[in-house]
Amino acid sequence: MGKVRFILFCFLALLWSCSEDRNPVVVDFSVRIPTAAVQEAPASSKGLVVAVAAMVSPKATLRHYRELLNYVGRHMHREVSLVQKKTYGQLSQLFAEGSVDLAFVCTGSYVLHRDHTRWELLAAPQVNGKTTYQSYLIVHKNAPYESLTDLRHKTFAFTDPHSNTGRLVPTAWVVEAGSTPEAFFSQLLYTYSHDNSILAVAKGLVDGAAVDSLVWEYEQKHNPSWTSQTKILRRSQPFGIPPVVVSSKLSPEVQETLRQIFLTMHQNAEGLRILDALGMDRFVVPDPSWYQETEKLIAF
Repeated sequence: MGKVRFILFCFLALLWSCSEDRNPVVVDFSVRIPTAAVQEAPASSKGLVVAVAAMVSPKATLRHYRELLNYVGRHMHREVSLVQKKTYGQLSQLFAEGSVDLAFVCTGSYVLHRDHTRWELLAAPQVNGKTTYQSYLIVHKNAPYESLTDLRHKTFAFTDPHSNTGRLVPTAWVVEAGSTPEAFFSQLLYTYSHDNSILAVAKGLVDGAAVDSLVWEYEQKHNPSWTSQTKILRRSQPFGIPPVVVSSKLSPEVQETLRQIFLTMHQNAEGLRILDALGMDRFVVPDPSWYQETEKLIAF
């Protein structure tokens, strides 16, 4: 029965990612995707390569991120290329190889790969007045479960091996309960998308999942088809919001120009429109101390 549910999950995940009103969030793009032409960019200027693996609101995905990157490109007078990877590990590897200049990353990925990639904090989104987010433990709305304990010997969905809210947090919860995920749950799946984890729970393909609060809340507000079929059993403590990171190989002048473009977006009508579409208030300067709580989770 477990294999049947897994196959069904994979099929539904494919339908979810390819449906007309939803952008693909599980596809692994192996080549760079150029954004729309940037007319102001001089032909001789060096291009900027940006990677996206973790998004505040994945349903806005490529169209709105392309608009954001076009905005950055126009103000930088550079052409921008977008790279989207399936896993945080793949993205960090590209960054370490020097193939990426800027990236939107998960908090867990930022902390776990910081030494390897040598990426630096550039900016961070503020959402609903906050620069924190949480992990939500969700189950189907009609399920009898009332706590994590009730999910013992049930099926569970992680998002990415390096996800803060999608794996590190629920792993810590299970360890605190005196077990390990492999022993606690009867079956573990990786969905590689918070959206797919929500879908899996809503469709009854898994009994529970841990998802990014920003994604769940965005979906609940804008497209509650699947979130309305789930209920939240537990909310984690707040963690520093997923940041925008920049390559240390870029000159200090270029880094500062990029930072100012992000920090002033909300003061520009076009920039504000793009931020609103992404579910963000503005970008702010991140404090490294925001990520200390995630550092503690790595020990688990």
